[in-house]
This record gives sequence, structure tokens and C-alpha cells, in this order.
Amino acid sequence: MALWGGRFTSGSSSMFKQVNDSLPFDQVMASQDIHGSIIWSRALNKAGVLTDDEQAQLEAVLSSLKQQAEEGTLDFASSAEEDIHSFVEAALIEQLGDIGRKLHTGRSRNDQVATDFRLWVREHIESLREDIIGVIRSLLSAASRHQEAIIPGYTHLQRAQPIHFAHWCLAYVEMFKRDLSRLDDAKKRLNQCPLGSGALAGTTYPVDRDAIAEALGFTSPCLNSLDAVSDRDFVLELLFTASTSMMHLSRLAEDMIFYNSGEAGFLQLGDSVTSGSSLMPQKKNPDALELMRGKCGRVFGSLQGLLVTMKGLPLAYNKDMQEDKEGAIDTVNQWHICLCIASEVLDSLQLNEARCREAATQGYANATELADYLVGKGIPFRTGHDISGQVVVHALEKGCAIEDLPLEDLQSICDKIEDDVYPVLQLEFGVNQRNILGGTSKETVTKALYQELEALDKLS
Repeated sequence: MALWGGRFTSGSSSMFKQVNDSLPFDQVMASQDIHGSIIWSRALNKAGVLTDDEQAQLEAVLSSLKQQAEEGTLDFASSAEEDIHSFVEAALIEQLGDIGRKLHTGRSRNDQVATDFRLWVREHIESLREDIIGVIRSLLSAASRHQEAIIPGYTHLQRAQPIHFAHWCLAYVEMFKRDLSRLDDAKKRLNQCPLGSGALAGTTYPVDRDAIAEALGFTSPCLNSLDAVSDRDFVLELLFTASTSMMHLSRLAEDMIFYNSGEAGFLQLGDSVTSGSSLMPQKKNPDALELMRGKCGRVFGSLQGLLVTMKGLPLAYNKDMQEDKEGAIDTVNQWHICLCIASEVLDSLQLNEARCREAATQGYANATELADYLVGKGIPFRTGHDISGQVVVHALEKGCAIEDLPLEDLQSICDKIEDDVYPVLQLEFGVNQRNILGGTSKETVTKALYQELEALDKLS
């Protein structure tokens, strides 16, 4: 049943229906569409368009349809309707006849779909928040299990300075907390109700748009009917937040893929998130992490696709905007899966603390400690930096660590170096010297970890 058939003398071609019909994907908004229709029926009743009996009959059938939608028992597959709005209206007309035909009075699919989609996005923001909190919880759990562990910190993928493993975990906690704040901000901006805006110019029926917005859980109605039906900023914000969060997940995956490699050997992943090779029996591949990293492309593509779709559209609604849904629906699904996988991976990992410590002592990561030591002897830092570099070259020539060089070798480069340099060159000394807000000392990291654990319950 097309909602626009009166103007036409023939039906749509099969090819046009294939490109035009959206029921195969917008059926996910069935519950939201029906809920919005219930509230609209009440508004029409208050406006004098529907009698109490007509509204009661409509709400009864709509409530039954909503229950079926939530149970997953609505038969979309055999329907020839073009979209979820037509599907619901056809079901109403089948059961109520002309009463069902009255529901769309004063309403357009333009404000209807804008309302449905906002409701759908808002609902999924809540579930995605819980997914992100789950990753944060898993990161904090991993940090708590290995509070003493020290790993190499990297710049340019070369060993730079040693850090606590918990500090690494907390770095990703900061990223995912920002993702939460972006979701919260996006929810604030999307939480205006388009219903009552009509096709683009509003409606002639005296519906109470403030009451409609309140009944649907919005903070207010949209203030301009043209903008209300043509705005998809809320979808773009969701896609941008998803893209940013997926980038964070990809970086997390890349780190763990490297840490899990034979070359690093810092951690082992659980069997539940790895797979084997069809040829090489010894392999245990980090496929979950690689897939998480790989799925970024399709999420980024959805954001770029909608930006390109929207950038040349005149006001108000255009059918191009139907392209907003498939990418967003897929993005929400992929983001949800990847967040859940990330939690599973983090919960399954086993850290090889001895190997991490060994690696953290290599690569002359204590060269900066030597430069800072020389500053304490009254030498300007830049000069100390040069001296420390010369010491590294000497140690490389002798094939040993800085701390293994004899004192006379060190003094041959700088006579200010004394016996008290050796404690400074030990692993824990350098790590724990960075006892400043945001630093990697044991005291600072432990304090930050417990603050995050205490704040965890407040995130929900």
C-alpha cells in the first residue's frame, strides 16, 4: 500500500521498487515508529481530530503491533510495503478500516522518519554507552591485575622510556571516556522532537508539540519545521563518535597485536579470541584484534558517505536522505561487536611480566635518566643530553647496557659522573621519578587507577 498512490495511474517498476523501498532495513525502527504513532494518535485526539473511541481503537492495535515488534514476530519478509511507515499503516487499515486511515492526519513521513530515527539513535546511544563502559572496566581490571608490571613505552615504534603497564591501560581509559562524553553531547543535541513539523511547513491541526515532545522523552520540540525534517546532524555526530571510538579500538588492537607477537612476547591472548592456521599447526592468530582493526574502514566509510550525501542537498527533505540509515545501522552493529570483543580480549590476556621487564631494560631507555642525573650535577640539560648520547654510542660499541659500563668508562666521557649514577640507571628509579600528575610512577599510577575504579559506577 503506497501512501502516495492517488496521484498515480500505474504502479512502480520492479527495478524502482528495489532502489526505492526501505523496509528491508528501516524495519529495525518498527518499535520507534509505532511508539511515535501512539503519541500522535493521542495528540490528534486532544486536537479534536480523533474521537476518544477512535483513539482507543488505534492505540490498542498499535500496542499489539509494538509488542509483536519487540518480540520479533512481525512478518516483514512477505510484505510488499515500501517502508516501515507504510507497513504499520497497512496493518492498522487492515484491522480498523477507515479509522486506520485517519492516523496520518497532519503528519508526513518526513517528520515521522526524522522522529523515528532520533528515537532509534537515542536508544542505541544508551546501549553503546554500556559497551564503552564495559571496555573501560576491562582495562581497569587488566591494570589492577598487573599493577607492578613495567613495559617499554614507545615512540616511532622504538623503545623510548619504561612505563607501568597500568599506565598504558589508563591511557586507553582516557580515550574511551572521551568517547562517552561525545555520545552524551550528541544525545543532548539530538533530543529535540520533529513530530508536528509535517512535510516541511508544519501542520494546520492544533497539536500540542510540547506535549508530544515530552511524551516521547525529548527535551523540546524542534523549533523550525524546515530544519526538523531535513536535519541529519544527529546521525553524523553518531557516525563521527563511532569513527573516533573505532579508531581508538584500532589503536588498542594494534598495540596488543604487537605485544602478542613473537618478537615482543609481552602477552598471550585467550583461545576464545584467537584462531589457528589451516596449514601451520603452531599458529595462534590474533584474528579478533585484526578484525576489530579492519572494521574501521567500513565505519569511516559510512561517515564519509553521509557527509557527501548531505553536502549538496537543498532544503527541505530529499529522497537522498534515505541513504542515512543503512550505514548508521551497520555502524552501530559493528561498533557494538567490536566493543564487546575488546572487552573479551582484555579479560583474556595474560601478561608475561618477566619478558616485559626484560624488554623495558633494553634499548638504552635510561639514557634520559643519565641526562637528568647530569642536570643534578649542574650541567645544562642540552649539554647533558649530548653527553648521554655519547655514552650510548660507547655502550653500543662495547655491546652492553649503560649501567654495565665501568665507572672509568663513564668518567672518560664526563668527569662529573660518580658512583651514585648506578642507582639512577636502574629500571624502577627512572619510572618512579616521574611522580607528577599524569606521570608513570607507581604512586601516581596507583592513585589514578583507584580514582578511575571509584568513578566507574558514576559513568552508568
